[in-house]
Amino acid sequence: MKIFSLRFALLSIIFSSSVALVGCTKSEEKFINTDLTGLDYAKDFALTDQNGKPRSLKDFRGKAVIMFFGYTQCPDVCPTTMVEMAKVMKELGPQADKVQVLFVTIDPERDTQALLAAYIPNFDQRFLGLYGDAAATAKVAKEFKIFYQKSPGQTPDSYSMDHTAASYVFDPEGRIRLYLQYGQKPEAIVHDLRLLLK
Repeated sequence: MKIFSLRFALLSIIFSSSVALVGCTKSEEKFINTDLTGLDYAKDFALTDQNGKPRSLKDFRGKAVIMFFGYTQCPDVCPTTMVEMAKVMKELGPQADKVQVLFVTIDPERDTQALLAAYIPNFDQRFLGLYGDAAATAKVAKEFKIFYQKSPGQTPDSYSMDHTAASYVFDPEGRIRLYLQYGQKPEAIVHDLRLLLK
């Protein structure tokens, strides 16, 4: 009788633990966007912001960081992405203060500090535009696995830039966490940022 009671008690404990574990798994929220947690690249950069201040990833510790690579004369992808990021910030409400959006130019030949300073705040005053010379741009693009190249126009100055049309998200500790495909709805980005900011 005692052996039966002991077995019953042990089975009850095991069953209860299993139910508890299943419950935790079901309630655990997951990222909607591509999870890059643990990947060993996109660790840092050395660029200058639109205000002339040298910047690196560690400057934004304590905030979730969204990095997008583009250029100011882009006709569609870049402005569309920046408008969507502005919507994300609006939907986040007070939590937006814990998010930093960075626009990294892949066209340093034309995107001067003055041009970035005039362009970036149109989307959100908190956004920062980052630039470097040709060598610094190539270095950060390699570190972040970003493709870019010139596509000739009708004149030497009217070229366009083919480039990766996605964004990276870093957590408040500066670790790469998410890859945002172009065209993601703001709601999906807001969902993932809220998870990172918990």
